Amino acid sequence: MEDCSEGSTKSLLKDDCYADFLTEDFDVKTYTAQAIHHALITEQLAELAQGISQLDKELHSQVVARHEDLLAQATGIESLEGVLQMMQTRISALQAAVDRIRTKIVDPYNKIVARITQLARLQVACDLLRRIIRILYLSKRLQVQLQGGSREITKAAQSLNELDYLYQGVDLSGIEVIENDLLLISRARLEVENQAKRLLEQGMEIQNPTQVGTALQVFYNLGSLRETISSVVEGYRTTIQDNVTSALDIKGLTQTANPRGAPGRAVLPTPGNTAAFRAALWTNVEKLMDQICAACRQVQHLQKVLMKKRDPVTHVCFIDEINKDGQSDILYTFWTDVTNTLTEKFHRATQASSYLKQALEGEYPKLLRLYNDLWRRLQQYSASLQGVLTSSGGMDAALDISTPETYSRDLFTHSSQDYNPEKALKDSLQPYEAAYLSKSLSRLFDPINLVFPMGGRNPPSNDELDSIIKTISSELNVASVDPQLSLAVAKNAAKTVQLFCVKSEQLLCTQGDASQVIGPLTEGQRRNMAVVNSLYRLQQAVTKVISGLGSCPPAAEQALSSSLEGVQALMSGAVQPLLQSVSDSIEAIIITLHQEDFSGPLSSPDRPDVPCSLYMKELQGFISRVMADYFRHFQCVDFIYESTEAIAQRAIELFIRHASLLRPLGEGGKMRLAADFAQMEMAVAPLCKRVSDLGKPYRMLRSFRPLLFQTSELIASSPAVGDLIPYSTLLHFLFTRAPSELKSPHQRAEWSVARYSQWLDDHPAERDRLALIRGAVEAYVQAVRARQGKEFAAVYPVMLQLLQRAAAVSQDTRA
Repeated sequence: MEDCSEGSTKSLLKDDCYADFLTEDFDVKTYTAQAIHHALITEQLAELAQGISQLDKELHSQVVARHEDLLAQATGIESLEGVLQMMQTRISALQAAVDRIRTKIVDPYNKIVARITQLARLQVACDLLRRIIRILYLSKRLQVQLQGGSREITKAAQSLNELDYLYQGVDLSGIEVIENDLLLISRARLEVENQAKRLLEQGMEIQNPTQVGTALQVFYNLGSLRETISSVVEGYRTTIQDNVTSALDIKGLTQTANPRGAPGRAVLPTPGNTAAFRAALWTNVEKLMDQICAACRQVQHLQKVLMKKRDPVTHVCFIDEINKDGQSDILYTFWTDVTNTLTEKFHRATQASSYLKQALEGEYPKLLRLYNDLWRRLQQYSASLQGVLTSSGGMDAALDISTPETYSRDLFTHSSQDYNPEKALKDSLQPYEAAYLSKSLSRLFDPINLVFPMGGRNPPSNDELDSIIKTISSELNVASVDPQLSLAVAKNAAKTVQLFCVKSEQLLCTQGDASQVIGPLTEGQRRNMAVVNSLYRLQQAVTKVISGLGSCPPAAEQALSSSLEGVQALMSGAVQPLLQSVSDSIEAIIITLHQEDFSGPLSSPDRPDVPCSLYMKELQGFISRVMADYFRHFQCVDFIYESTEAIAQRAIELFIRHASLLRPLGEGGKMRLAADFAQMEMAVAPLCKRVSDLGKPYRMLRSFRPLLFQTSELIASSPAVGDLIPYSTLLHFLFTRAPSELKSPHQRAEWSVARYSQWLDDHPAERDRLALIRGAVEAYVQAVRARQGKEFAAVYPVMLQLLQRAAAVSQDTRA
């Protein structure tokens, strides 16, 4: 039934008659105005009356349908009113209890708060009283200490430090009893600070560690040590920056060089006053180096005192106080800033002025010398500073002489592996060094390119060569201000020598006429000799330059000496074709001795013997002519003798070789061959200073001659065999005493003497030569056995004995 009533209510409300009244913004006046406007008042009234009637009916039906629920709710309201009245009574009782409790708690609480406030105020007052009493006491003591002057300044600073502690966290303004004392303390602090600053400046200026230590102690007591040190170092840094800027100021330099310049004239120096401009520049740079040195000395002295100084109360080292926050070393930081400033300021100045750049690049050694002088003075000061501090240690008990090793190292005397202060200083000069070395190399190359024009065929004259040497010597002397610069310029000089060699090599004649020894000198040979003489003069001159360098580093001398090795090699290469041609001609003459007859008997007494053979006469005449026509034109006598001595040694060895290969050799031939041995010494004499300087070949020539007339047994037992005369050479000679059936090695191989001589040159090892000889001897033994001979030649046992001895010596040598 309830559902039906609800449905009828919803359907009723959906009626168009009630639609206007159900909207939230329904307005009576608006509704009435619309009804009057449409002139439908009667109809509207009828509809409203009908709607009211329907609503009344609906309300009646709803009350009838729910009258039991309505009655129950009316009864519940009465019960609720009773409950609410009971709750109101209990709340009133609770509120009364709370009021009674509040009355018992609030009064004691307020009393406690008041007592606590009084206690806090009493404590503040007591603290203020204690501070005031201490301030008054310290103020009086401070006045006494101030009257003591610099002797009591550290104690005054300590008193001020304690007074500062008393001021912390407390407002003392308005306290009349100490107002005058506070003003006195403020003025005293300024006075102590100013006096300590003056003491520090004076001590730094005169390098007095006691004064500096006293001033540092004052600032330490005042609690401003770190800030003071930073301010002092920063002041030096700023001063150096200003000094560098002023020294390189192009306007100031130009005004100094041209003081009468008209107003508004350009500040660039004219060619006429460039010398004055550069003089002013170097004067400024020298002054700048003095200023940097002075600043570095003062900072270094400050750091040394900081390392030595300890607080007498806490025993804290001042340098530890400065570095406790991980700050870098004072001197290291300052030096890094100085080098960076030099690099930056010089770069900016040279970028702004080409004249300044040209002056620094052109006279870089002078700039480097000033830098080296600065570094040397700093090192000398570092060495002397330690002694000064040690000797003055007794003047201040707080100066600690036994400083740990960590702090005893000085930046300018003990460079670390990670940082090289000297290199850091010179790195600012890198651009100017590179430019100077480039120009230096050009100055060294220019005279060489001038004396070796394109298409030229003649080597430089003595005057032109002197010009080259003067240029090399001048560059090396100018660079002697610094070892590294000397090394770099020496390398440039070595490149200059190499260029001279390259240009000279292009002049050499390498065609066939350069090595001919038949006719007179050819044009190519004359040019080659002139080139060798020019190279020799260069070598001698450079050697003289090297010996006169003095303080030049060994590496620079080595660089120049290495370049001279190239000169020597080129000289050897230039004369080598001629030397080889002479050696070949001598060998061709010596080998003709086999064309002469040495098999004859002794000459009769009434027929005088020929002093020497025809080939020997030809050899003597050839060597004399070669030395006179070719080698006498060389100025390098020692060099030529070193080369021709090798030819003489080779000639003697060839002569002994072919003399031992002569077959047959009669008694008359022995006499003539002995005369040839004597004449051989005279033949090779022009090729050397002294024949005795030829060494082993000469001794072998002297030792071999007596063997010509000795028996085979005596020859085998000669002490010269093996050590001086090779076994193979002696065995060759013994073949001449054997019958024709015992063929020489080349005869057995059916070689010519020239081919066999070439084979001996190709096989210098004694083992190879003895193997070939042994083959010839064994072939003889087989031939005798094949014909069933009953005995061997008398020389065979001797040859066999020598072969066995040679084999034993060869085995010992291998072992």
